[in-house]
Amino acid sequence: MAAGRKRAGRLGVDIGGTFTDVALEVSDSIGGQRFSVKVLTTPEAPERAVIAAIREVLLEAALAPRDLSLIIHGTTLATNAIIERKGAKTALVTTEGFRDTIEIRHENRFEQYDVNIDLPPPLVPRRLRFVVPERINAQGKVITPLDEAAVERLAERFIAEQVDSVAIGFLHSFTNPAHEQRTREILTARLTGVTYTVSSEVSPEMREYERFSTACANAYVQPMMGRYLVNLEEKLQQEGLRCPLFLMLSGGGLTTVETAIRFPVRLVESGPAGGAIFACHIARQCGLESVLSYDMGGTTAKICLIDGFQPQTSRAFEVARIYRFKKGSGLPLRIPVIEMVEIGAGGGSIARVDQLKRITVGPDSAGADPGPACYGRGGKAPTVTDADLLLGRIDPLGLSGGRMALDSDAAEQAVQQTIAAPLDLSQPLAAFGIGEIVDENMANAARVHAIESGKDARGRTLVAFGGAAPLHAVRMADKLGLDRVLVPSNAGVGSAVGFLRAPIAYEIVRSHLQRLDAFDPAAANRLLAAMRAEAEAIVRRGEPKAPLTETRSAFMRYRGQGHEIAVPLPVRAYREGDAAELLAAFEAAYRRLYSRVIPGVEVEVLSWVLLLSGPVPVDDGAAPPEPPRYNPQPARRRQVFDADAADFIEVAIYERAALVPGAAISGPAVIVEDETSTVVSRAFDARIDAYGYIELTRRANV
Repeated sequence: MAAGRKRAGRLGVDIGGTFTDVALEVSDSIGGQRFSVKVLTTPEAPERAVIAAIREVLLEAALAPRDLSLIIHGTTLATNAIIERKGAKTALVTTEGFRDTIEIRHENRFEQYDVNIDLPPPLVPRRLRFVVPERINAQGKVITPLDEAAVERLAERFIAEQVDSVAIGFLHSFTNPAHEQRTREILTARLTGVTYTVSSEVSPEMREYERFSTACANAYVQPMMGRYLVNLEEKLQQEGLRCPLFLMLSGGGLTTVETAIRFPVRLVESGPAGGAIFACHIARQCGLESVLSYDMGGTTAKICLIDGFQPQTSRAFEVARIYRFKKGSGLPLRIPVIEMVEIGAGGGSIARVDQLKRITVGPDSAGADPGPACYGRGGKAPTVTDADLLLGRIDPLGLSGGRMALDSDAAEQAVQQTIAAPLDLSQPLAAFGIGEIVDENMANAARVHAIESGKDARGRTLVAFGGAAPLHAVRMADKLGLDRVLVPSNAGVGSAVGFLRAPIAYEIVRSHLQRLDAFDPAAANRLLAAMRAEAEAIVRRGEPKAPLTETRSAFMRYRGQGHEIAVPLPVRAYREGDAAELLAAFEAAYRRLYSRVIPGVEVEVLSWVLLLSGPVPVDDGAAPPEPPRYNPQPARRRQVFDADAADFIEVAIYERAALVPGAAISGPAVIVEDETSTVVSRAFDARIDAYGYIELTRRANV
């Protein structure tokens, strides 16, 4: 390295169910480089894999720990703790008469004809749910004062039960949090080593079931996530990494460790959110207005619609669904999230034959330990990765840059015993059947998600990333009728790269009912100003001086309806006469979803949303010129299963690292790299575009 040349690095770390991914971007006076590493997750101590991956990528980049300026981290640990019921021993304190709210739910049946319907059990069992006399009405007026003596008596019960965490949720506390805050004060003075979650802070919205459920989930994971994040910071310090550490939020922004410890429930979708941000970056860079983001890793596949370079967002999410695709069968969380559909269809998803002699795949996964059979770590069940290996799509010596050799014999044995023999199929057809089922599951999920969003999956560009997505992207495009697929650089660690594209941001939601025919602009302005102040206090911890961008929306409905829709709002002080503008915005959003409006019915605002974000990291610069076309020579050839021929054919294999912009490849072919492989079917042609991305385009005559 030239004398005096200063190098600085920014690091993204994503802990998944199977792999822990690290992406490192290095900049200096000459330009920038990107390095990436993928290692197996260590479920018993996730920070071990994080530290191991960071050491490896720093060694590859020839950087010292002091050269890192920023670390951004996303994780599925909070989600997994809820799904696997491995959180803290949690108690709930609520209003007298509402002890069973989180168990009664809505009393609706998401599976109408199932007489043995299963409901997700509450995170807090009934014996740990306690009530105290108090009551605040919907306008925030105290009807029954808080019985502080009753709260004091609860402290002894918590000590006897050895409670680790307490969720406090009172009726209508979103309008007046005084009773919740006072309860926390009383308990804090009498208990040590206990964490507290106040529902009016974690989810200050109407609908007590969702608010209580969110508070319980936050309390349930708070001790574990707090310990993990504190421990991770200590390990990073021991490694000499003293740069700031930020956490990826489910809504697509970044926040500080302190805020993440306080509201860990906001991290439940942090890894997939990074993938959506990555796809948005690619869409913006390449000028793609309509994109279908397809992120397939080792455990799950995530699909997100991106329009105008922005992902769909929501303020509600369900975790731990009992019924795979049934809305309402999980635990509801009222948090800002990037809206996507997530299914158990990853490389580690387990295949089996059901009682009707059908191949089924997932949602359970072999994970990192023991992993797919071909990993040679004791796994016996056949997985999608085993099938891809047997079909020739994966190089048995090339996974993770050659650091991880795959056992083809173990994969053959698993597929033969579990799939091929029971169905009397040849082994290649059994492996192909596994791939077809998982591809159809993903395509169907994409269709349904688009329809539910009032959009169309057709006509979009499929942006494929994650360790397994490029292997299945072309087949996915076939099933959805898409003609263009883009596989970005570092696709195998796309979520980790996406973390480096996210701004420091925070979103706040407040319930405040207003009818548009009696719109009170002063009240709206006061509420939004308070929300802005709260959000800015959090964002400024990571962006002390940078200019901030404010975005507003409201959740509105026709009066009498049970649910509301998101409507964008102008960012300015509201005044008399703005009701007409808000009504027009609502009708435009309503018409897009339902193709009509309802004349003569009053419209009301239920909740107000404010998102405050710092600058978006941008490193694009001017678009590079279109490269001259050339035909590269393949590195080698191997047998790959062809769906049309229903047999193996010899296919050209190209090393992605050896391809430069302008390279043109006709399918069938496979483009291999350290973290994944891109399958090019005979219906597609591939080229390396000016950014170095693989662009797959369907042939006109196919």
